[in-house]
Amino acid sequence: MVKRRWIFAGLVFILALGCRSPETSAIEGKTPMTKESAHTKVATFAGGCFWCTESDFEKVPGVMRVISGYTGGRKENPTYEEVSSGRTGHFEAVQVHYDPEKVTYEQLLEVFWRHIDPTDGGGQFVDRGPQYRSAVFYHDEEQKRIAEKSRDALARSGKFTKPVATEILPLTTFYEAEDYHQDYYKKSPLRYRFYRSNSGRDQFLKKTWGDGKPQSAGPAGKSWSKPDDAILRQRLTPLQYQVTQKDGTEPPFRNEYHDNKREGIYVDIVSGEPLFSSLDKYDSGTGWPSFTRPLEPGNIVERADRSLFMVRTEVRSRHADSHLGHVFPDGPAPTGLRYCMNSAALRFIPKEDLEKEGYGEYRKLFEKK
Repeated sequence: MVKRRWIFAGLVFILALGCRSPETSAIEGKTPMTKESAHTKVATFAGGCFWCTESDFEKVPGVMRVISGYTGGRKENPTYEEVSSGRTGHFEAVQVHYDPEKVTYEQLLEVFWRHIDPTDGGGQFVDRGPQYRSAVFYHDEEQKRIAEKSRDALARSGKFTKPVATEILPLTTFYEAEDYHQDYYKKSPLRYRFYRSNSGRDQFLKKTWGDGKPQSAGPAGKSWSKPDDAILRQRLTPLQYQVTQKDGTEPPFRNEYHDNKREGIYVDIVSGEPLFSSLDKYDSGTGWPSFTRPLEPGNIVERADRSLFMVRTEVRSRHADSHLGHVFPDGPAPTGLRYCMNSAALRFIPKEDLEKEGYGEYRKLFEKK
């Protein structure tokens, strides 16, 4: 069992690494949780130390409250001491109460993946043991489907060399943790920061994802979906179908958007999910539309492409799984990246049509300061 202690010597804290509170004598009653209302939904995640997982989710716009607790175990009304022994089978977990009109379940999953090590099956960072394993606990079959799809997309992305170990499990009873664990990062900010800085979590996240903060998966309240193949064959031109569905490539310089200079956004030709903005478009001289970064990084999936006797990074759309192009490390500032896309995979929406096309939230990007 990982012990969590702090010893104060004058102004110096010595932290024994691990997610444990010094207030172990405070044992309080816990209540099974999971209630939803007409305007809120609930998602349940285990990401190691629940102090950190709670803190990370509470920063997400659209999240109304986050509750730390225990789930997945055998004993009713477990105490923190019992769970931390690793013998009850419970996970340290959080329940996220959110407004689905402001943030989607898919977006919460994206936040979750970017705040854990999904390849670690023995705990999370400094906290070891079954109580610190990562998991997504689904509340219904729809959450299960979305969670499995999101996990599989992460596994295909090539971001990790080891397999994804995070489990997708049915939610059983969720017990609220003792009061001193709730909002611990607010109640004891110094101790929390000492624990987190020494846990290895943020160092891993920075190495894996860089300095950019986790992005949402697109505008909340919108469902980007892929039509069946028969409909796609009717809607798409032969070239669009070949590029998006068969990983094809269109000719350079002889495509629709390589020299398009109008202001607006580019969306997936299949699903409509937002992908790139003209504000990030530049002339790369390659003959294909090129961008320094995505408009919605959460709608982009990157994975290793070993075709043509070389290793490249393929770019696909998250929701439609359309082949879009490739990303290369030879772009200009500020990212140094070149997202080299196929025009046939994109649809351009000029800024004056954003409102009527249902993308009004992006109109402000083109308003003159």
